[in-house]
Amino acid sequence: MSRTPATAPKQPAPSLPPTRPSTLAGAFAVTVVVGWVLINRFYGDIPALPALPIVTLLLLALAEGLTARATKRRIDRRPGTDRIDPLVVARLAALAKASSLGGAIFGGLYTGVFLYVLQERARLAAASGDLPVAGGGVLACALLVGAALWLERACRIPEEPNGGRNGV
Repeated sequence: MSRTPATAPKQPAPSLPPTRPSTLAGAFAVTVVVGWVLINRFYGDIPALPALPIVTLLLLALAEGLTARATKRRIDRRPGTDRIDPLVVARLAALAKASSLGGAIFGGLYTGVFLYVLQERARLAAASGDLPVAGGGVLACALLVGAALWLERACRIPEEPNGGRNGV
């Protein structure tokens, strides 16, 4: 028994929904607690916080910010830009979603560490030395989340004047 095209089930259109703020806030909140508990338990057993991960996060945020700008220009077909392949846009959107979640998770961990060293800085000399690194980590993660959300937004297909979606 074969189905006619009129009765065949309609296939859903592929889509990548936007990142929900609640997802990022939930991941951030859970990892703040986890970060604080872990650092509270193991602070005396770990070396000083390294600054290199902050540099990596900042470079990733810069790269995603620049990519967001270029992608938006190409999707809008501004003069002097080439047309962008829709598969590239989908990959960039997936990268943006992963980066925003990763930035929220690492930002939560850095915030947990920051809160711990902030309260212990008068009592522990190492904590006052780790304070700028933890604060830099929080800032770098915030920049990464912002750049990733900007890139995700840049990957959206613009609305046509008649209310439909414009092809990329």
